[in-house]
Amino acid sequence: MHRERGGGGSKPKMDRSSITTATTSRGGFNNNHKDRSSPGNSKISYPNKKPSKGEESETDSEESDVSGSDEEETSWISWFCNLRGNEFFCEVDENYIQDVFNLCGLSTQVPYYDYALDLILDVESSHGNGDMFSEEQNEIFESAAEMLYGLIHVRYILTTKGLAAMLEKYKNAEFGRCPRVYCCGQPCLPVGQSDISRQSNVKIFCPKCEDIYTPQSRFQDNHDGAYFGSTFPHLFLMTYGHLKPQKTTQDYIPRVFGFKVHKP
Repeated sequence: MHRERGGGGSKPKMDRSSITTATTSRGGFNNNHKDRSSPGNSKISYPNKKPSKGEESETDSEESDVSGSDEEETSWISWFCNLRGNEFFCEVDENYIQDVFNLCGLSTQVPYYDYALDLILDVESSHGNGDMFSEEQNEIFESAAEMLYGLIHVRYILTTKGLAAMLEKYKNAEFGRCPRVYCCGQPCLPVGQSDISRQSNVKIFCPKCEDIYTPQSRFQDNHDGAYFGSTFPHLFLMTYGHLKPQKTTQDYIPRVFGFKVHKP
């Protein structure tokens, strides 16, 4: 996932099809933290572009790009959460991210922390020499932003607002349903087998059989389980106790010609 920040005097636009990040606020790889509340910082947005229908001429394509810039704009967070495979993520409130207390300890876990945080918040400092980073550096920053967002996300979904955001997804079965036949399509919750990054990928927890499964989508299965943590599904069901289903007692019984298979 790679984005492009345009330069110039007007508010830059973001094209998700090319996704190439080009910042004009930094001249090197220093880790000096910038004041994101200063008047010199500007907000960068991402236009929602509709896919073209059929083949278009170059003129039509240019007109489509111009019209696309006038459409509804979304933040990096909304753009990221709406990417295919990112359905498990909820949108973290920017006010939560801007509170440094909520980010305590993350600067030592995420490389290029300041660049990643600016990327998430769509912040671009107005002071700079106009230099652009290379494609390789942009990809590194993008990867760092994804990691940082995931580590912020696991903290946010344990808050009141975070639980409420995940509740809506749970009601819509956006986390998938239990593949076990006797659970009858019970909606699941995302869970990590470890709270340490890069230990295991995310799984789904079924509240009915109380077991975990691999997500059906290979895109969702690629996410780090630490971005959801081992606490979330259980805290969620404690908070919304009325949603916890009765544990299933029905089990499959192997039979041969109608007779139960003897277990030695």
